[in-house]
Amino acid sequence: MKKHALLTLLVLAGLLLAACGGAAAPAATEAPQEPAPVEGGLPDLGGRSITVAVENAYPPFNFIEEASGEPGGWDYDAVAEICNRLNCVPEFAQAAWDGIFPAMEAGEYDMLADGVTFTAERDEIVDFSTPYVTIGQVLLIRADQTIDDLAAFRADPQVLVGTQIGTTNEIVAKENFPEDRVQSFEEFGGAVAALLAGDIDAVVIDTVSAVGFINANPGLLLIGPQLTSDEQLAFVFPPGSDLVEPVNAALAAMQADGTLETLNARWFNPQ
Repeated sequence: MKKHALLTLLVLAGLLLAACGGAAAPAATEAPQEPAPVEGGLPDLGGRSITVAVENAYPPFNFIEEASGEPGGWDYDAVAEICNRLNCVPEFAQAAWDGIFPAMEAGEYDMLADGVTFTAERDEIVDFSTPYVTIGQVLLIRADQTIDDLAAFRADPQVLVGTQIGTTNEIVAKENFPEDRVQSFEEFGGAVAALLAGDIDAVVIDTVSAVGFINANPGLLLIGPQLTSDEQLAFVFPPGSDLVEPVNAALAAMQADGTLETLNARWFNPQ
């Protein structure tokens, strides 16, 4: 809309100069054409750089390898594949979870890739892609623990659970346990460290991330009872972003040819 309006103004200005005897205005160019689709009928973003926010502390979605110091995870592989199909360049930026939605609403990043659950409340201030996986929430526990009776575990006044602040996991934790027995951490890594140290008795976390922390701590953690089973994860964009439709098209193509299933199997299953 803005491009077409600017073109109209330029044409009118040229006619006005000609009518006043001024120098002839250059001929107006045609309106830019829509980007040609790349192979497979996907939009071509023309090598555009995309700033992608990640925590780098949320395995298996994103993390930093201790040995190499290199980033990795599902988000890095999935966004790289999306940009390969759309002809764009991902530029990953580490961002804290706390305050990320106001930052996305303000357009500080082009895209958020961090295992984000779609909610109607969040959808009021940001835009979401189509979901790429449906998950549930569970209790992550130490390998030396057993929870045979979830109701009794919930009722035990000595039980403390951890989670990450500002997440749907925190909401579920407080729905299942008294608030004074829920400890919210800045990152899930802090909650898991507290669990391993015996300071808390479980972590409320989604199934996929539970697998990520289990793989990162072989033999030390287990998935306990499930609390929910219907959360859809999606990418996040500033409101009105022109990236939503191209990313959705890429996700649909990845679903159709099995690439998405391969990525999910690689990162979301126990090793």
